[in-house]
Amino acid sequence: MTDEHDTSGDHDTIDALLDEQRTFPPSEAFKRNALVADTSLYDEAARDYQGFWARQAAELVDWQDDWHTICEWELPYSKWFVGGRLNVSYNCLDRHVLAGNGDRVAFHWEGEPGDSRTITYAALLAEVQLFANALKSLGVAKGDRVNIYLPMVPEAAVAMLACARIGAAHSVVFGGFSAQSLTDRINDAEAKVLITADGGYRRGEVFPLKTAADEAIAGCPTIEHVVVVRRGGNEVQMVPGRDHWYHDLVEAADPVCPAEPMDSEQLLFLLYTSGTTGKPKGIMHTTGGYLTQVAFTHKYVFDLHADTDVYWCTADVGWITGHSYIVYGPLANGATQVMYEGVPNYPANDRFWSIIEKYGVTKFYTAPTAIRTFMKWGAQEPAKHDLSSLQLLGSVGEPINPEAWMWYQEHIGGGTCPIVDTWWQTETGGIMISPLPGCTTTKPGSATFPLPGIGAEVVDDDAQLVTHGGGYLTLTQPWPGMLRGIWGDPERYHDTYWSRFEGRYFAGDGCKLDEQGYLWLLGRVDDVMNVSGHRISTAEVESALVSHPSVAEAAVVGANDATTGQAIIAYVTLRGGLEVAVDELRGHVAHEIGAIAKPKAIYFTPDLPKTRSGKIMRRLLRDVAEGRNLGDTTTLADASVVNELQRRAVEAPTED
Repeated sequence: MTDEHDTSGDHDTIDALLDEQRTFPPSEAFKRNALVADTSLYDEAARDYQGFWARQAAELVDWQDDWHTICEWELPYSKWFVGGRLNVSYNCLDRHVLAGNGDRVAFHWEGEPGDSRTITYAALLAEVQLFANALKSLGVAKGDRVNIYLPMVPEAAVAMLACARIGAAHSVVFGGFSAQSLTDRINDAEAKVLITADGGYRRGEVFPLKTAADEAIAGCPTIEHVVVVRRGGNEVQMVPGRDHWYHDLVEAADPVCPAEPMDSEQLLFLLYTSGTTGKPKGIMHTTGGYLTQVAFTHKYVFDLHADTDVYWCTADVGWITGHSYIVYGPLANGATQVMYEGVPNYPANDRFWSIIEKYGVTKFYTAPTAIRTFMKWGAQEPAKHDLSSLQLLGSVGEPINPEAWMWYQEHIGGGTCPIVDTWWQTETGGIMISPLPGCTTTKPGSATFPLPGIGAEVVDDDAQLVTHGGGYLTLTQPWPGMLRGIWGDPERYHDTYWSRFEGRYFAGDGCKLDEQGYLWLLGRVDDVMNVSGHRISTAEVESALVSHPSVAEAAVVGANDATTGQAIIAYVTLRGGLEVAVDELRGHVAHEIGAIAKPKAIYFTPDLPKTRSGKIMRRLLRDVAEGRNLGDTTTLADASVVNELQRRAVEAPTED
């Protein structure tokens, strides 16, 4: 057993500096229609968390054969619903059609140029059966791996569901990744077939995918066939015998492909996380437990009423958010969704809001990076549109700073929508920490509490329990959607997630607990700075900067400093047309969280270096701050940003 430990005054863990006191209880109007408006789910899970998950599996998922054991747990490996058999594709499609909901819209798909498609559950089932048979005709069988490298088109979901239907594991690679990234992932998985497209639309232009795919598979001996979806209309080279047009395969395929029952622990997909060094990690997710958790969390976190809601998650299917909260969770629940191909500022900065208005979106799930970008563009953009259909807002991908949370609530949610700020990871499979919107009083910037059935604790460097203050977020018990390991590398699985704190899962996030027990995620612990013996989270300094009315976005890094160990360096993007003095901003940070957190230098920049998924590349910012040559910048959405930062770093005023 670990000892309880209040670290609020110590410095052996992460200092918790910000103090957010604003609270937002659920409105009576929302509670009246909420699926959960009391603590009953928490109470049930606290009594018997395995029994709780078993009830969710029985109620939310259709099984061909019942399981005999809820959970087998041999640290660090778990198996859930052992002996049970089911098919994920059947759960996402067939059962809804058989229940008479075939005419319900599964996807309102919006192309970036303005074209659109409406796809019902019956139509989606028909397409998935055709493509599953097409994959079979190419020799794909149960246990094989299929690589998917597509833009945000419905065929991406079709391909994933077709693989699940026949028991082939898919490995989706984000369409913005380079040919080399694709090569690495194909070779690690030893994929047999690659599904790609001629191209897709981004910022008004077609970006070619087939050319990158061709370059990638030149170094991939296991690829036997390439399937090409026609989307961009750009010219491509087709290799006879190897390359096939998607539409030709589907036209020739048999229309009936029964869903084959799979073992609950059958590998459903691999999804690679890049990490900062070393080869990508192939995260393994299986069938029954994963589907149970994503169906449960999607239904209750978003308070889903499948017959009336229109749900939109803005993620790409290349990320875990797209897997769990565009494809598997929502479709298992029979939801109607929006899927959008392009960027939020094409043809103008109000594209997201026009889509919400067009389709009457009720539940909207996006990233803090996007929200801060919307802040930068100004409240006049959402104000152009009727957003009154919205009933709930969600946040995913990184901690959301309180001022972005407040802006989101006021300007997108009209001051009435609850916000579910969700913490989870590729490795966890589904949401782990989040409000339940009908019963949780929220605080801006806090993911609040672990969901029912999830065990989470904050510990310090010595694995002692933290009851108030900063530390490290750990998970204390198995959960159904957890990763089943790293493909081909069990030792790396143990070393990465289970070696830091004995008996606990730790994936690298700092966290603090306030007096009421609310959890505040502080970002990756490698984003923690050591300033004069104080361990300060970059996320807290960024939150303080963004709370200034002139600031739209900020990124903070620690740079080597002879006096303090590390110095705080800030990169700041201002809201449109506004200006602020460096001294004023430094004073603002000191006022918000203390003089120790004042940045030594502040660089103003029109943009920050981000990956195509919107994550800020802090490694590059550290290189700029310390005057090093920059490493690989190929994953950046706009590589010119770092050149501008280097120029401004020479001119920036610093602390006296």
